[in-house]
Amino acid sequence: MGSKLHFQSIKHGPPLPHHDDIRAYKREYAAALDEKDPLRRFRAEFIIPSKKDLLRKNLSESEGDDQSDPRCIYLCGNSLGLQPRNIRKYIDQYLRSWAIKGVTGHFVSHEDALLPPYLHVDDAGSKLLAPIVGASPSEVALMGTLTGNLHILMSSFYRPTTERYKIILEGKAFPSDHYAVESQIRLHNLNPATAMVLIEPEDTERPILSTEQILKVIDDNASDTALVLLPGIQYYTGQYFDIPQITAHAHSKGILIGWDCAHAVGNVELKLHDWEVDFAAWCHYKYVNSGPGAMAGLFVHEKHGKVNGSSTNGEDDAYRPRLAGWWGHDKATRFQMDNNFVPQEGAAGYQISNPSVLDLSAVASSLEIFNQASMPALRQKSLQLTGYLEHLLLKYPLDNHADDRNKKLSFSIITPANPAERGAQLSILLQPGLLDKVLEILEENGVVIDERKPNVVRVAPAPLYNTFTDVWEFHRVFVMACREAVAARDG
Repeated sequence: MGSKLHFQSIKHGPPLPHHDDIRAYKREYAAALDEKDPLRRFRAEFIIPSKKDLLRKNLSESEGDDQSDPRCIYLCGNSLGLQPRNIRKYIDQYLRSWAIKGVTGHFVSHEDALLPPYLHVDDAGSKLLAPIVGASPSEVALMGTLTGNLHILMSSFYRPTTERYKIILEGKAFPSDHYAVESQIRLHNLNPATAMVLIEPEDTERPILSTEQILKVIDDNASDTALVLLPGIQYYTGQYFDIPQITAHAHSKGILIGWDCAHAVGNVELKLHDWEVDFAAWCHYKYVNSGPGAMAGLFVHEKHGKVNGSSTNGEDDAYRPRLAGWWGHDKATRFQMDNNFVPQEGAAGYQISNPSVLDLSAVASSLEIFNQASMPALRQKSLQLTGYLEHLLLKYPLDNHADDRNKKLSFSIITPANPAERGAQLSILLQPGLLDKVLEILEENGVVIDERKPNVVRVAPAPLYNTFTDVWEFHRVFVMACREAVAARDG
C-alpha cells in the first residue's frame, strides 16, 4: 500500500506522504512502513513492557510473560531505554566467572566468554563503544557517571588564567551540567557571576539557540574564555547542535570545547574524532539502553591523550594534567606499585578506578546490538520515525474532518523543524492547563512518554525498538487526550 502513495521530499530527511493523501493517516500505512523496515528485527532484541506490566504491584515472574497482552507504547528512550534481552546472558556470564574463578577471573579467559578477563574488560568496552561515537578505541573509555566524568574532564581541560577564565554554557543547561561548571569555577576561587557566560534563548516559548547566536557569544567573550561546554542535543527542546561548526569556531579563537553527549550518543551519528572535539562525556542509560545509572563514557581526542616518556617525575609536559587514579596507570607497570604515575595513552589514562564488570557487562550487551545495526542505519530510520510523527501531528492534528481543519491546535512543536537539527525526539508544547489531563489519558492507554512541567511532553521514537505503528498509536491517543483535556479545561 505504502509504495503507491505520492511522496514529497524534505531536506536531510525521509520521503513523507503528500499532505493531501489521507491514506497516510491510516494504521495500515504505518504497518506497511514497518514491513519495509530493514531494522525491524531488532525490536525483538528488547523487552517491551505490556500494558498490564505497567500496572503490576509485584515483581514476581510467576505470572509469566503473556504475549497476548498488548505491549505498551514506549516512547521514552530519551529518559531510560528498554532492557535488551541479551543483558541476562552477559550478566550471567560475569556472575559465573566470578563464582568459578574468584580473583583469578582478572586474568583467566574462557573459550565461550563474551568479554575478556576483568583486567582487560575496559578495553573490550572501548572497542564496542568507539564506532558509536566516531572515535578510535584509544579515545574512549567506559567509566564512572556522566557528571563525575564531566568533573574529571574539566579538572584537566579547565585551567583558568588571569586572562582566560570564563566558561561558556547554555542558560537552560541540564541542572547537573550547570552545577558542575559552577562548582569547578568556585574550586578555582573564581566568581560564577563573572566567570559563567550563559547563552540564553531569545524566545522563551521556543528556546532554540541558533548556531549564529552561539558563535556570536563565543566571539564576544573570546579574549577571556577558557572553555566552552555545550550539549550535543539539548534535553528540553531536542535541538541537535552543529557540533563541527561550533567546535571549529571555538578552536579558531584558541578556546577548548567539550560536549555533553548524554542525549546524542546512540541517537545521532557522531564523528567526535573527525570533528576534533577536545572532550565529551555521556551516559548510557538513555538511547544506549544499559539500565538506570549505568556506567558512563567519555572521549578525549588523541591529541590530548599523548604521553611523552616513561617517567613523569618533574616533567610538567609529559602528559596533560588530570585527576589520576590507579586504573589510569600504564598497564605494563601498573602492578609495580612504585607510585610513579605514568598514564595510559588516550582516554584510558583518565580512568580512576577499576571498572565494575557488572556495569560494563550491561553496557556491552546493548553496544553489541548497536554495532550490528550501525549508527548510519539507525539515524536514517530515526529521521523517518520522527518525520512521520511530525507529519501526523501537523497534518492530521484532529480527525481530519473538514469542520475541524481550521481549529486552533492545542499544542505546538518546539523542536527544530529541520531534521538535521534534531535527534529522535519531538518536544510538544501544550496550551496551559492541559498537561495533567493529557498525561492521565496517555497513562490509561499504556503510552509512556516524558514530561517537563509546566507544559511540555517529550516524545522519543527510538529506532532500535520503536515502530511506525507505535508512532501512529501515540498520535491517535495523544489527539484524543488533547481533545478531552481542552474540554475538561474549558467546560
